[in-house]
Amino acid sequence: MSKKICKVFLIGAGPGDPDLITVKAMQLLKKAEVVIFDALANPRLLTKIRSDVERIDASKRGGNHRLTQDQINDLLVEKAQSGRVVVRLKGGDPYLFGRGAEEAIYLAKHGIDCEIVPGVTSGIAAPGAGGIPVTYRKIASTVTFITGHEDPTKDETAIDYQSLAGMIKVGGTACFYMGVGRLQLICDTLTKHGLSEETPIALVQWGTLPKQRMVRGNLQTICDEVQRTGIGSPSMIVIGQVAGIDEAGLNGFMDRPLFGQKIIVTRTRQQASSLRDKLEALGADVIEAPTIEVVPPLDWGEVDEAVRKIGQYDWLVLTSVNGVNALRERLHANQLDARQFSGVKIAAIGDATAKALEEQLCLRADLVPTRYVAESLAGEMITKHGVKGEKVLLLRADIARPALPELLDEAGAKVTEIVAYETKLTEALPTDVVQAIVDGDADWITFTSASTARNMCTLLGDNWSQLISQTAIASIGPITTAVLRDELSTPPTIEAEVSNIQGLVDALVEAAQNR
Repeated sequence: MSKKICKVFLIGAGPGDPDLITVKAMQLLKKAEVVIFDALANPRLLTKIRSDVERIDASKRGGNHRLTQDQINDLLVEKAQSGRVVVRLKGGDPYLFGRGAEEAIYLAKHGIDCEIVPGVTSGIAAPGAGGIPVTYRKIASTVTFITGHEDPTKDETAIDYQSLAGMIKVGGTACFYMGVGRLQLICDTLTKHGLSEETPIALVQWGTLPKQRMVRGNLQTICDEVQRTGIGSPSMIVIGQVAGIDEAGLNGFMDRPLFGQKIIVTRTRQQASSLRDKLEALGADVIEAPTIEVVPPLDWGEVDEAVRKIGQYDWLVLTSVNGVNALRERLHANQLDARQFSGVKIAAIGDATAKALEEQLCLRADLVPTRYVAESLAGEMITKHGVKGEKVLLLRADIARPALPELLDEAGAKVTEIVAYETKLTEALPTDVVQAIVDGDADWITFTSASTARNMCTLLGDNWSQLISQTAIASIGPITTAVLRDELSTPPTIEAEVSNIQGLVDALVEAAQNR
């Protein structure tokens, strides 16, 4: 019998942005069987692990501990001895004010190997995202990382504030972690040891995240500025001449066109990420509000029969990525492949549908309409190709509008309409979405279809009209706009010029620039 391997991977999750985790850390996270995570590890990282992985929240913040450090140590030993792949996921870097060394030593005492995977530390990343380089030629050539948890007035502080003040005075940078609660004491102690009250200081809260905030001042004014702006924990405190640098080219993170905009994305659970990724790349703080769930039909029989006989049709029409997904799944289930489509012309509404068709099935659409709506597709099929007497297979959702089959039927086509997927209302909106709407804290609500608009209103309840009136609304196109305006009496603030995800993003950027 093989001996169980007892090992823990101690991983740094980085400063906040989930994309700043290292490649090796992400690879190990995907192999994990147990993940013990901290509060400052971005929750989005947990979406990357398998659904069967045991997840344990070991958060410790501001004196509010789910588990004490001793309990965490014992838990690591217990889980490692089970022989499973154990990942300890910690914010930043495990060895920089993360108590990672204590955990590694404790594991070693119990005969358990521990591999350290370094992480990007917020002491460098957060100031950088705020436009502050912690070192800068001719201004700062040294940098010191200090815990702000220590009370600088206690008799036996481990921090030499006299030397620290001297180091900053001659061109050094001090980065305090976890020090917002003692900010006044830190400033007073440094000035007491000879540092000028005019010394620049900056605080960067939630560094590297879209909700990042920042305030600058000097040792004399910073506490008033912090109180005025409401900046709190978690924040990185940067003290030294570099904190006063404000040069063009250093603020790329905050200069993005949607930085500071909080945007609610309403799409299906399966599709929200594509819009979220585009918005976050432009600096937006995105909250996902899935209002629709896509589910398979109760019986695949009709779809499977159509897929097996697809060569008998002249046209296959797909109106969404969901239709492509369903088609791929049923081809696989029936042990079929792209040869089924020989001689069949394919029409797809929208570039996303056409792209999915190409990526998933290696098929190119013969027709993608100029405008991504059913009426445009029907018009171009009729005028450019002629459909009289032709057999058209339409794979679509259960709630799709009747316009497309009706127009094709009027033109003489023989349309077979089959439900390839069904949509249903999600059970409830996430708590953070409801709170942002109630508080009027969101800048935008995006609607990517008529059904997302209807469902959002249903989920918000009888008071929905008043609630969303506090927030600007972005519509993906004319069909969605018509429902918002005519059916829901809530005309959108903006409508995308091109009715796709990129068009919606472009409209939001233009609106932000015109504000």
